[in-house]
Amino acid sequence: MVLRGFIAALATSLALAALAAAADAGTYHVYSCRTPDGEVAPVDGWSGSVAPGGAFDDYALDTCAEGGGLVAALGDQTIHAAEIDQATWSFAAPEDVHLVGAGLWRAGYLHGEGNESATYEFWMTGPNQSAAFDQCIFTLGCAGQGDTSDPFSADNYVAVPQGSLGTHMYLNIICGDVLGHTCQPNAGDPNGYAAALYLYAADLTLEQAEGPRASNVGGELASGATVQGQSDVTFDATDSGSGVYEAVFSVDGQVVQRTVVDGDGGRCRDVGQTSDGRPAFLYVQPCLGWVSADVAFDTTKVANGVHHLVVSVIDAAENGAPVLDRTVTIDNPPAPAAQGPPNGANASTQASMSVRWNDSRKSQLLTGYGRARSLTGRLTAPGGAPIVGAAIEVRATPAYDGARTVAMSSPRTDAIGRFSVRLPAGTSSRTLRFAYRAHVGDALPVVTRTLRLSVRAGIALSVSPHTTSVGGTIFFRGRLRGGPVPQSGKQLVLEARSPGSAWIEFDVVRTDARGRYRASYRFKFAGPANYSFRVRSEPESDYPFAAGASNVVAVHER
Repeated sequence: MVLRGFIAALATSLALAALAAAADAGTYHVYSCRTPDGEVAPVDGWSGSVAPGGAFDDYALDTCAEGGGLVAALGDQTIHAAEIDQATWSFAAPEDVHLVGAGLWRAGYLHGEGNESATYEFWMTGPNQSAAFDQCIFTLGCAGQGDTSDPFSADNYVAVPQGSLGTHMYLNIICGDVLGHTCQPNAGDPNGYAAALYLYAADLTLEQAEGPRASNVGGELASGATVQGQSDVTFDATDSGSGVYEAVFSVDGQVVQRTVVDGDGGRCRDVGQTSDGRPAFLYVQPCLGWVSADVAFDTTKVANGVHHLVVSVIDAAENGAPVLDRTVTIDNPPAPAAQGPPNGANASTQASMSVRWNDSRKSQLLTGYGRARSLTGRLTAPGGAPIVGAAIEVRATPAYDGARTVAMSSPRTDAIGRFSVRLPAGTSSRTLRFAYRAHVGDALPVVTRTLRLSVRAGIALSVSPHTTSVGGTIFFRGRLRGGPVPQSGKQLVLEARSPGSAWIEFDVVRTDARGRYRASYRFKFAGPANYSFRVRSEPESDYPFAAGASNVVAVHER
């Protein structure tokens, strides 16, 4: 009976341990090359290589910073030997972490000719090189996959199957098949390669089973019976996988504060944009593996009285470990009397405000001249209750040297705390600052937000005549459509091109103080030929518009 009881207890203990391990396993995303909104991202965890003994124009290139991707390619400068010429990009997860999901955006091109004994091919494998989950072989009828002109094309997306996930992943291109034969160098890829595989973006989901550990806990928050104001807790923490990320403060079962323990120079930062609500980073080990933390807790976020306080430390995968679990008394002095009536129903000195452009998630919006733009925001009290009927201050600073900040009309929040602002067509580049004061007449706002608008310069262009011949002259005239224009005028660049060629600068002019300009050009070479003309404005510190171009005008030379 004793032995049977011991076995039963051991089985229960093992089951509880298994549940605890499963509970500890957390996940996080890592973006490579591009984030979901198209911003450039590092390629941490990836390494490129070419096979030793291959041709001199075998490539493993990182062109992500230039708007390209990770490139595995065989060039057009030499023939390529079968089973020798190969380029590879490989991903390796850090220790104690492995892949549980991956979405890749890739495209590839293969050159080939009929009746070849060697053939170009590319393939992607994981968790080792033995099994391909995506493959293209020219002699089997595949000359390429995806769309090289649109990185996030639906044709480029590959969801890595679960059986191919683990600690490693590989992207390969090769001249393959029969040893001793060769693949020809003729190019057809837009970048001049005979065969190429591009990885434009990757959304990698990594899992970490082991969580962080905390030790050496101290500070006023750990020992004081009564606390007020900013009260700190100190501790050491380690994490062998994604790193130590945040200290989480819960009071009476509700999370009231989350603080990044050490941002590690910006690496340890959740960049968001996930569909599953999990954190996302730009590095496979985004946060430090060991920290000595001193984190302040703002006790004014909690009502005075006795509370159950829990402080946890979490890693980037959101695995947690306890730091503090105790009862504490909060005793803050009463807030100073308000200077005026509350600014809206549910007015609060701890208000939260969000503001965003209606057609962009980014804080800075680039738009063309003459387009009206709108933005919306929301104002809430702690707990998410809307602050209704509150006035939101909006101030604008145009983007030119010496510009004065001016107040705009103050929108008021509606029944769900929402407000909106519409910028009319013709608005110049500017910085918009939004502020909320909890009481009318308060000296300082309790929350502010900033958005930036960049507007391309608008330029009108007319050309006459539209038909001419050698020795003939055409005349340009037009104006800048937005202001203010500097008193000395604004410099403009005149450009021309023939069909299929690049734009070429042929003259520089300056407008008058009202933005008007004129120029002429005499044809020196005989036609017939067709030309296109436009006018460009480059950014200058005294003109509040981004780079922009005029309408394009066609001229025929007989």
